[in-house]
Amino acid sequence: MASTPNNLAVLFEDNHLIAVNKQPGDIVQGDKTGDLPLSEVVKLYLKDKYNKPGNVYLGVTHRLDRPTSGVVVFAKTSKALPRMNKLFAEKETDKTYWALVKNTPPESGATLTHWLVRNHKQNKSYAHKEKRPNSKKAILHYTLLKKLDNYYLLEISLETGRHHQIRAQLAAVGCPIKGDLKYGFDRSNPDASISLHARKLSFTHPVRNEEVTITAPPPRDPLWDACL
Repeated sequence: MASTPNNLAVLFEDNHLIAVNKQPGDIVQGDKTGDLPLSEVVKLYLKDKYNKPGNVYLGVTHRLDRPTSGVVVFAKTSKALPRMNKLFAEKETDKTYWALVKNTPPESGATLTHWLVRNHKQNKSYAHKEKRPNSKKAILHYTLLKKLDNYYLLEISLETGRHHQIRAQLAAVGCPIKGDLKYGFDRSNPDASISLHARKLSFTHPVRNEEVTITAPPPRDPLWDACL
């Protein structure tokens, strides 16, 4: 179910930032589809909440793929936006993801290193063991958190932030994410989501200089519920 100003799941808010739990299918920023982006939904929410006349300021600090869910942080002030952008650009944020995969992971915990080549036409990244022309190094760490009846819950932290990195790297070791047809899963999820969730985000507040950790509950469905 797409986010609206009425059902927006706000996880954190202060004078400078607002963090929401993105629903699968939300686009963070406007694109060629013309669908209402999450950034505009949050603006409408803030406008209504604070009875703001005129335009509401809101800056996009980072993005999540459309079929994924989880923590997204927006800047409410022009002071916070460049500082947050810098934190993300310089990898000074700590991101934790959850992924549901069908196949047994190679190990209960491991570091995966690949070289990713992005195909812009297909909007897809291909993971290779060796360096290739135009490839970028991708490193992630995963831990097996839980074994469900037919799926495995993995917790993932990223060292690099590449295009479709988690999706491509897990597929490369035989563990495509549930619902991710683009990366080799055998069938789609009913809502066209993929079972990849930005579970937690930690960073130093860009203005107050305090540590902030924001955790997002996964989407409500029986499989995700079994992970909690």
